[in-house]
Amino acid sequence: MDIIRLIFSILLPPLGVFLQVGIGGQFWLNILFTLLGYIPGIIHAVWIIARR
Repeated sequence: MDIIRLIFSILLPPLGVFLQVGIGGQFWLNILFTLLGYIPGIIHAVWIIARR
C-alpha cells in the first residue's frame, strides 16, 4: 500500500498525505507546501509516508 501512496504523492502530494493521515494538520500543511511549490509538497508528502 505504501507504493500506491508514494505514486499518489508524486502525482498529487495532498492525496498521498490524505491517504496516510486523513484530513488534519499535516494534510493542510501539505496543501500549503504544494501551493507554494510543487517540489516542497512532494518532499513533505514522501516524508510523511516514509515516517509512518
